[in-house]
Amino acid sequence: MIDYFGFYGLPLSFNPDPALIKQQFYAWSKKYHPDFYINESAEKQAEVLELSTLNNKAYQVLSDPQKRLHYILELKGLLKEGEHYVLPQSFLMEMMDVNERLMDLQFDPDPVQLRALKEEVAGIEKKIADDILKQTGSFEVLDTAAQEQVLLVIKDLYYRNKYLIRIRESIHKAGRDKQA
Repeated sequence: MIDYFGFYGLPLSFNPDPALIKQQFYAWSKKYHPDFYINESAEKQAEVLELSTLNNKAYQVLSDPQKRLHYILELKGLLKEGEHYVLPQSFLMEMMDVNERLMDLQFDPDPVQLRALKEEVAGIEKKIADDILKQTGSFEVLDTAAQEQVLLVIKDLYYRNKYLIRIRESIHKAGRDKQA
């Protein structure tokens, strides 16, 4: 896996300086824009195109907090393709209650209950976002052992958030179906 932080000469950080990311993006864009290499060999053009693509991908990932969080967890080997992460039972029970209420609303639409469910899910999402901010805020100054522990907490919060995204999509669909 390519280290976008290393590519930009930045330290690994959940909260890098956006101005530095943009500065590095523009510097690489200027240096490796394919149009500047039109008269070069095919190999050089391919190399420049690869670096330009890498630059665009690095910027997309590092400038987006959600993509960056996912990327760091992947970079640290904590997210694996096809992984079946087990969320805590207490969270799953809470989500089961939310899902049951959502199913009830699909059979018996009630705009007031739907709005209340949206607000409840938004509150849970906000708490997770706040917890992620709390965990990532001082990550860089921790020693390696403490960072490893924090990364496990962040991974759990990441999966909780992914679960909530699916619920939010179902709530949104329930609201659309009601209008149809």
